[in-house]
Amino acid sequence: MTNLTTGFPSLQIAFGPPEEVIAAGVPVLAGEAVENLFGPAQSAGRHGAFGLFQADGWLLGIASVPFTSGLEAASHRLYTDLFGATQGRHLARIWNYVPAINEAGPGGLENYRHFCRGRSLAFEAHFGRGFNARLPSASAVGCHPETLTVAFAACPDQPRHVENPLQVAAYDYPGAYGPRAPSFARATVATGPAGTTVFISGTAAIRGHATIAPDSTLLQLECTLENLQGIATACGLGPGLAAGPAATRHFKVYVRHAADQPMVAAILAERLLVDGDRVSYLQADICRSALRVEIEASLFGVRSP
Repeated sequence: MTNLTTGFPSLQIAFGPPEEVIAAGVPVLAGEAVENLFGPAQSAGRHGAFGLFQADGWLLGIASVPFTSGLEAASHRLYTDLFGATQGRHLARIWNYVPAINEAGPGGLENYRHFCRGRSLAFEAHFGRGFNARLPSASAVGCHPETLTVAFAACPDQPRHVENPLQVAAYDYPGAYGPRAPSFARATVATGPAGTTVFISGTAAIRGHATIAPDSTLLQLECTLENLQGIATACGLGPGLAAGPAATRHFKVYVRHAADQPMVAAILAERLLVDGDRVSYLQADICRSALRVEIEASLFGVRSP
């Protein structure tokens, strides 16, 4: 991982009781060190590698496995388990923490591209060739441990998956980005008894399918904020991402270089965040080696789009 960060706590993902918390292997530079998006959850057993939980109608799962047989095989196996665990439910959000995400794996292919191929093939095996219509919001960032961690949230009713008009859909990226395109939607809108929840995928400085301003964190942050506004508008939230007292907003902000965090935080405090927002600033490698900053959002209790 670029600029290995020591002395900072790892992000803790909490879906159930305290003993079920899993460390994601991503250093927390500032903000909340424990992510608990769904509140108290009850254990719902296991399926394959996944521990399962239920909270307010959500089915939640998390698994962390070594990739001794290769990252592509590990991702395919985990996603196969994920689909088995979510039978009868609809995927709304997937979080992926990929070791050494930008390093070369077998055959010289970048680890992220190995991961994408395993994930895509698992989607196709389960849903068939038209699986792109079933893809939920997602993110994939680098992590420290030699384990692949995948977490998901699934809901009982069919959600709406949303693309950003400013960007090519990730699943339509050309072959220059790898043998299988990334498998995710830019956002997912899920409406249920507890209200409307919007998950915005990891969002960075990509316009069309090209990386913007590879040498400037500031310009990449500007582009990322524009993309967030475009996605939010496409979701029906308006460019302010449902800011206001009605919604609970959680943000994870990833920076490749820890030294960039104070600048990024200052700009987001002025341009994006409002009182009551929950935010974690994390140091992580991002899916493209030229990307310096990425932001994801989980918005609960928003006004129905």
